Amino acid sequence: MKISFLGTGTSLGVPVVACQCKVCRNGAAKDKRLRSSIMVEEKGTTIVIDAGPDFRYQMLRENVKHVDAILITHHHQDHVAGLDDVRSFNFLSGKPMDVYATISDQERIKEEFSYAFKPRTYPGVPSYNLITVDEKAFEVNHLKIFPFKVLHMKMEVLAFKIGDFAYITDVNYIPGNVLPELLNCKVIVLGALQKSKHISHYSLPEAIDVLNFLRPEKAFITHISHSMGFHEEIENQLPAFIRFAYDGLKIEI
Repeated sequence: MKISFLGTGTSLGVPVVACQCKVCRNGAAKDKRLRSSIMVEEKGTTIVIDAGPDFRYQMLRENVKHVDAILITHHHQDHVAGLDDVRSFNFLSGKPMDVYATISDQERIKEEFSYAFKPRTYPGVPSYNLITVDEKAFEVNHLKIFPFKVLHMKMEVLAFKIGDFAYITDVNYIPGNVLPELLNCKVIVLGALQKSKHISHYSLPEAIDVLNFLRPEKAFITHISHSMGFHEEIENQLPAFIRFAYDGLKIEI
């Protein structure tokens, strides 16, 4: 299984013209982070988890010609705003894009992209096949995916386990009943926004504590804001099995 980190940042940490911080202005390549998303490729099946505002550029950068499905962790704009750009894949495949999301997230998607759900749609608008996800395992082609719910402040968001790999972003609490499901993962990707405590995201020390408990073979931090500091400086302070993810990083599991 091949994992590609399409983006490892957040809206707070994306380098934009208005941002004058030293990380955005003077950071190295690994400090330039697009909105968090990953792509999973396994035996001819390609899935993407989350499609934020940078989705189009991420697909072009990775030269992606086919996506079997998009999995949505939650409906915040930095995770769904790029769904409009599935229209290119609709054109190439000749069919709607399978989008896996909870009922509440589907409702927000229908509101945000209402023009795609009208009885009569304008030619060329994006087309979706919305598929409901709860906490039951499902399959995309042969690929079995286990969803589970974690908390983003008081909001339930989805995380996903695929084989020995787990992806958990936008989280500040993992329920006790979920932790045992993660103990046998070889690789865990976990969100940590900044060094200091945050109301709805793990801080870096909190994420390290969780990963020290779960103790996967390898772990990667994602959803990193510019307030975290420079990639190389912070990564050198991490336990050996934990690394900072960066845009364009690829790993094999």
